[in-house]
Amino acid sequence: MDLLERDDELAALGRLLAECAAGGRVAVISGEAGAGKSSLAAAFAEAAGPRAHVVRGACDPLLTPRALGPLHDIARALGGRLRDRIADAPRVEVFDLFLEALDRPPQAACPVVVLEDLHWADEATLDMIAFLGRRLALCRALLLITYREEEIAPDHRLRTVLAGLPPGLTRRVSLPPLSAATVGELARRAGRDAPGVHAVTGGNPLLVTEVLAATAEGIPPTVRDLVLSRLATLGEPARDVARLVSVVPAHVPAGLLAGRVAAVDECLAAGMLTAKDDGVAFRHELLRLAVEESLSPVRRMALHAEVLAALSDRPGVDPARLVHHAHHAGDVPAVLRWAPVAARRAAALGAYRQAAAHYATALPLTEDHPPAERAELLEEYSSATYHGGLSGAAIDARRRALALRERLGDPLGIGTDLRWVSRLLWWNGRPDEARAAAWRAVRVLESVPPGRELAAAYSNLSQLFMLAGELPEAISWGRRALELALLVGDRDTELHAMVNIGSARFHGGDRAGIAELERAHEQAAAAGLDDHAGRALVNLGTIAVDAGDFGTADATFARMVPFLAARDLDGYMRHVLGHRARLELFRGDWQAALDDAEQGLTGPPVPGPSLVPAIAVRLTVRARLGETGLIDEARDAAERAYRGGEIQFVGPAAILLTELYWLAGDDERAAAEARRGMVVAERPGAGGQPWFLGELAFWLWRCGGLTVPPPGVAEPYRLAIAGEWQRAAAWWRARGCPYPEAEALSGGDPAAALRIYDRLSAVPATRRLRARMRDQGLPVPRGLRPATAADPTGLTGRQREVLALLAEGLSNADIAARLTLSAKTVDHHVSAVLTKLGVPNRGQAAAAARRLNIGSSPHVPGGADS
Repeated sequence: MDLLERDDELAALGRLLAECAAGGRVAVISGEAGAGKSSLAAAFAEAAGPRAHVVRGACDPLLTPRALGPLHDIARALGGRLRDRIADAPRVEVFDLFLEALDRPPQAACPVVVLEDLHWADEATLDMIAFLGRRLALCRALLLITYREEEIAPDHRLRTVLAGLPPGLTRRVSLPPLSAATVGELARRAGRDAPGVHAVTGGNPLLVTEVLAATAEGIPPTVRDLVLSRLATLGEPARDVARLVSVVPAHVPAGLLAGRVAAVDECLAAGMLTAKDDGVAFRHELLRLAVEESLSPVRRMALHAEVLAALSDRPGVDPARLVHHAHHAGDVPAVLRWAPVAARRAAALGAYRQAAAHYATALPLTEDHPPAERAELLEEYSSATYHGGLSGAAIDARRRALALRERLGDPLGIGTDLRWVSRLLWWNGRPDEARAAAWRAVRVLESVPPGRELAAAYSNLSQLFMLAGELPEAISWGRRALELALLVGDRDTELHAMVNIGSARFHGGDRAGIAELERAHEQAAAAGLDDHAGRALVNLGTIAVDAGDFGTADATFARMVPFLAARDLDGYMRHVLGHRARLELFRGDWQAALDDAEQGLTGPPVPGPSLVPAIAVRLTVRARLGETGLIDEARDAAERAYRGGEIQFVGPAAILLTELYWLAGDDERAAAEARRGMVVAERPGAGGQPWFLGELAFWLWRCGGLTVPPPGVAEPYRLAIAGEWQRAAAWWRARGCPYPEAEALSGGDPAAALRIYDRLSAVPATRRLRARMRDQGLPVPRGLRPATAADPTGLTGRQREVLALLAEGLSNADIAARLTLSAKTVDHHVSAVLTKLGVPNRGQAAAAARRLNIGSSPHVPGGADS
């Protein structure tokens, strides 16, 4: 059947291909199974002709998807270094080689990468798409993605990946069913009952095609009946070929069908199979499933065994395929042979969830295996699930491994597993249990000659003390770890301990810790130890925000975010975005703060309190802008933070709840929440205590529950509580923090505070301050008109910066790269700039920038409103 009712979609893809001359683009084609996604992609490739150099890769419905399966298909087509290195190179290098191949195509045509059936994609392939999405603007290529809408659950990671694609460069194409009129016309041409065909098929192009192609009288009630009726018309050798092909997802290489040429030809001639790559396949997955599900369990197992035997002897076969067929053949030795191989390969590529699935396939089959072998598999499974975000399974597996190590009396294994249990418990918001496991690990490992395992246990204990703000203990145990690591040549633990020590010193106000963290970052980066290099920057930037050291925070975030993004350290990135959002909140760049917080919260749920800072910023911005009904969500975040017990999480959560109650006019509850948070902040050794304690004390003072500043609070809060509001406001003004400046000014110059609140659209704070001024008999000025604002444009510092770059002619993607922002954030800023300037397009905005003499001189990232 010809491609029908798809002219608009083809035209949209054609326009997108033309736009690639200005930078890469993404087309996302979705629809139900049989909607014609592959047909549309093929028709587009044919229509593009010499303008496009098309390469294709497809995901397969294996038991566990093969890691980077589509990229292997593409590498074979592109050749060069990508093909030569894909099997052995680190994932970052493979992605870079792919991007290089797109940036330097072998011919003048625009590279078009077609990735089909992303609903079956492995984790590494999804990471690859996220990687390309961040960088596609830098090359002139078109990425065309297809997936089945009905196979994407609300929590499917593909949704997160697609949401992260740059919206200005992405076009979504959803394929609807064929209309009743079109189906009716096709049915009439075939001599069928038109209404009946549409009723049975729902307009699905594939089902319509199959129903109209059926030779049996009437309309088969299901596709399965249709396919099996067509299968029955073939000779027995051809039916055997179709049955064999049905148990092989994707396609069957020609080598597996040696000696069956005539039967294969019969299947091709009947339309049961189609040629694909170097072999054959069903024309659609639905057809394959219909045949596969018709097989008896005995025949299905026998066919999987036949395929497994044939593939096992072929070089270069992805082990994920072998696991799939071994599992369905019930071949336990083959599963145990290939599942760990496939798992380790997937983990090496960063496809940790796929690795975990392979281990999960093998582990139930090892009950009677030696304890040491089973413990090793459990440890590898635990590591894969931890990196894949499945922390509950990670703890369970590590504890089972620990029990086996204890049965074996293996102190090194026991100590190592206890250290991992400790780390996993901390990530799950159980710091007391984490510390108990950490101490036990140290005791066990100190009973045997010291080595790498003990050094790592010391460093783990140091890290727990540092995270809890017990800084002298963190430094002491960090030094023990460092000395032993140097003695035994353990570079990994050496750098881990260096980060702990530097972080603890900086936490405690010793700026020598900054240099130590910088040194740890440089050494780890030079050694290729990205996790330690990233953690050094993460700790430096986040501690700087907690300590009110906004200059250090600015400089660190500017380096850190590109470093993490380039290495796909997404776990760190989500954590970091919440802290950068806190910096932007201080600076009054609320849209950027909200965007960063939302981006940090996008993705799979994370146990424990690590995302509380992002939640706190998101709710704070919404509350300051006047949104109500946020208390329940804030309470949930606070309870999560208090369970963890660490001030780095309790502080933001307690301040959030306090402010929400205050904005709602409930000073009594606000004071109660401030006191509750101060109990944690005043604990001996609470890291970051001066700033969190200071802000909570300031709120308690505003609510009438405090008259003098407690000892040790941060300077601007001490000044405000002591009545030195002018000095407090000047402190904040010097650092470009308008909202805290207004809070300080409200203690002595409410009219000045109102002007800042008005400029920030801080409606609830404005309302409270105006009511207080009326109660005190003070004159209440009207809200500021734009002409009287300090900045007549009404733009924030960040928005002025975006406007300056827009005036230079930069695209949104270029602006995002220049300012190290997400494309989504830049889209919001550009939209806000156009609205505030009252202009309809970028050209007029650029002209306005020139009239206003807004150039490209740098502003402080997250720039202030004052």
